[in-house]
Amino acid sequence: MWYIEIIRKYLADICLVVSWENSRFTASKLLRVKDKTTMQDNYIRFDWAMKRLLRDKANYVVLEGFLASLLGKSFKIHRFLESEGNQEDEEDKYNRVDILAESEDGELCIIEVQNSRELSYFHRMLYGVSKAITEYIGLGKPYEEVRKVYSINIVYFELGQGKDYVYHGKTEFVGLHQPHDTLKLSVRQNEKFFGNKEPDLLKRKAASDLFPEYYVLRVNDFDKVATTPLDEWIEFLKTGNISAKAKAAGLPEARERLRVDALSDKDKQAYYRHMESVRHMKSLFDTSRDEGYEEGMDMGLAKGLAKGLAKGLAEGLAKGRSEGLAKGRSEGLAKGRSEGLAKGRSERSMEIAQQMKAMGLTKEQIAQATGLALDEI
Repeated sequence: MWYIEIIRKYLADICLVVSWENSRFTASKLLRVKDKTTMQDNYIRFDWAMKRLLRDKANYVVLEGFLASLLGKSFKIHRFLESEGNQEDEEDKYNRVDILAESEDGELCIIEVQNSRELSYFHRMLYGVSKAITEYIGLGKPYEEVRKVYSINIVYFELGQGKDYVYHGKTEFVGLHQPHDTLKLSVRQNEKFFGNKEPDLLKRKAASDLFPEYYVLRVNDFDKVATTPLDEWIEFLKTGNISAKAKAAGLPEARERLRVDALSDKDKQAYYRHMESVRHMKSLFDTSRDEGYEEGMDMGLAKGLAKGLAKGLAEGLAKGRSEGLAKGRSEGLAKGRSEGLAKGRSERSMEIAQQMKAMGLTKEQIAQATGLALDEI
């Protein structure tokens, strides 16, 4: 019928419209998700920024803000020096990045970012500081020209074991017999090394202030709301996001200067390759860790079963021996008592029978009285 064909075409048009609307809704939803992702990934990772952007004098303010939030004092960058990370091979450069900065006061600061686990990382921290001290003092120069060094380590793996996410280490000189007595510099030392002729002992610098200081930021352990400038920085280091409310020194500048969309096409491609390499290395590490965990579980289970079986056999044997001994002792005692009692009764009946026989009683009378057989009397 002609009207059936019209109805069929009308329904087909409705289905097409519905399908188009659904597609438009799905596309819109995907765009919103993409927009959110873009907002989250809008800022360059700090390690890549250290390699490419923060060495530019115009961007020193970003790094200086981070150092001020961590050290609790101003660290004005004078220049960047040659660092160990500048000489790394192609594979390792995605794993860690480090820079060596010199302040206007001549202090040195090593900032290192490491992505994957390293068992001897603490030793390498020590080596890096030692290397900086020895390399940046002129040959034949007096010891007083040894630089103050700060070692700042931003790690994306579980380094050591502890409950905090930021750790500070330094050399302290404390009295053995007076634990509250800290070794201070003399008036002359305080004046020569810090330019302050301070007569008050309590206000003078400590001997430890001349020695290197170490900071470890275990970024992945940060799981709280940022309430301090340092927390705002660590939140950025962990998530790559800078909150609109963040006020920490350097972060407002980072918000403007570390945007991915501000990079040139060439730098964008280099950045994306870097991020892909970081993700790939993390995936390899996670895979090897999971496989190692499973293998360890299997070995542990097998070893546990073998050990448990051996222990169970030993305990079962000991228990069986103990229970068997106790049971044998009990049964033997009962049997001995029963047999002894029967024998005692028999001997007593024989004595009575002899007495009755001496009294002139007949065997029949004696058998009836004692229960003995006639041939036993």
